[in-house]
Amino acid sequence: MAKPLALTLGEPAGIGPDITIKAWLHRDELKLPPFYLLGDRDFLSQRAKTLGLDVKLADIDAKDAAAAFSHALPVVATGRAATALPGRPDASSADAALASIRQAVSDVRAGRAGAVVTNPIAKSVLYRAGFQHPGHTEFLAELAASNRQTPQAVMMLWSPVLAVVPVTIHLSLREAIARLSTELIVTTARIAAASLKARFGVASPRLAVAGLNPHAGEDGSLGTEDQAIVAPAIEILRGDGIDVAGPLPADTMFHDAARKTYDCAICMYHDQALIPVKTLAFDDAVNVTLGLPFIRTSPDHGTAFDIAGTGRANPASLIAALRLAARMASVKAS
Repeated sequence: MAKPLALTLGEPAGIGPDITIKAWLHRDELKLPPFYLLGDRDFLSQRAKTLGLDVKLADIDAKDAAAAFSHALPVVATGRAATALPGRPDASSADAALASIRQAVSDVRAGRAGAVVTNPIAKSVLYRAGFQHPGHTEFLAELAASNRQTPQAVMMLWSPVLAVVPVTIHLSLREAIARLSTELIVTTARIAAASLKARFGVASPRLAVAGLNPHAGEDGSLGTEDQAIVAPAIEILRGDGIDVAGPLPADTMFHDAARKTYDCAICMYHDQALIPVKTLAFDDAVNVTLGLPFIRTSPDHGTAFDIAGTGRANPASLIAALRLAARMASVKAS
């Protein structure tokens, strides 16, 4: 039997609890892989009442989650109670969210779970509690560190119609351009290509690398970065035997015909990558962290405080994240 997936609570005041409950209620018709929530059973029970949903909860150990999943939503306690009301994060939010992430990583590294799936966090809430990381991705990289070495975590947004990887992530546009380097592009693309092989089952990954400037710099007339930084990275990658094209004008990379020519687009900054995938697959896109010693996926949306507890939250992206995590775990296992 495949190992269950460890699902984090996310921000308690957000829609994470809502979509978790909804996903479990549709487990049979959608044939979802077994998962368990790391959190607080009493809190989850109260949220189900707020939503008017009848859900059976089971306090269990991770090893019993797969067996319990068919008849109850398995909950593994973290020892951190959550008290936040929908849309109203309180002092419990940061402790509950972070404890859930830490335990999920511990479970998957210890072999109790097949992958980590994370519900959305509210970084602003965590920052007020002293959180020092730009986001989920960087925190997970720290948790994955061994022998004082922190792996380079690479963010992929995957959907059935498009997969993208931004080379720079949670930076202002000015800082992203300053940080961009040939070495960073090469390292990011290598991790993407290796992950496509090892965890997505793509035998010969094809990468398309976006240029930084309009028209990929127009031979230097619209900026020299594409010639000086991006093009040398592509030559290095080709020397590695990676099938890579670019630098390509970003405005012509994402239409139907163009997407058929590659498996993943390597983009230079956050919005260059995320705007096309969220436009094409807002409900189906999944955030995947590459470069870690374990599998991690997440819904590609935020906490949605404005609709938490209303019953309006759509679990589609969480369902896609659960399915992709199980698929990646099965590829890794084979």
